[in-house]
Amino acid sequence: MNFFQHPGFWLNWYYPGALFRLPDSKRKRLVLTFDDGPQPGVTDRVLDILKEEQIQAIFFCLGRQVKAYPELFARIQREGHWVGNHSFSHLNGLNTALGEYIDDVSEASNWISSPFFRPPYGKMKRSQFFKLKKSYQVMLWDVLAVDYEPNRSPEQCVDTVLKYSRNGSVIVFHDSLKAADRVLGALKPSIKALKSKGFEFCLPPIPH
Repeated sequence: MNFFQHPGFWLNWYYPGALFRLPDSKRKRLVLTFDDGPQPGVTDRVLDILKEEQIQAIFFCLGRQVKAYPELFARIQREGHWVGNHSFSHLNGLNTALGEYIDDVSEASNWISSPFFRPPYGKMKRSQFFKLKKSYQVMLWDVLAVDYEPNRSPEQCVDTVLKYSRNGSVIVFHDSLKAADRVLGALKPSIKALKSKGFEFCLPPIPH
């Protein structure tokens, strides 16, 4: 199993205060999130599915993608979805100096106004985390569909989502070219299967 499919307890210690799961986990509610867009040919089709299923989600966008496709970014918000900062250029925090990383996130904030931040790859140094925690609710996940892996099928992605989803889970798909075949093949079946299990989809609490 890819460790980040279903993060363990130690990550809650490593990133204290990060949101992995809804704080009220007694109800059958889930948060659906998407990373790395907006991307024409993928994000628009994801939005069509969400509209059909009447679900609101959070799109963690890259600043460079928003800069390139502002109309698609505007559609995300116009249709009632939330957006989050996913950095400007998708740097891996573990391989990036503190100043460079913070500057990249700051550049993205010129294009993306949001109280939420998700680190690319779900990885960053604690120094980066504590710096960004002052300005953002850092939002990670409880379930990763692993739809970016080319050797996986949409069916495998659906199986992963159904296996690990529980009350309060935050689920990650990717609206990127790399993940296109899998997210577009797995999203609707995952939603329908989770609904059949009695789950509802919601947005997280707005950070104070």
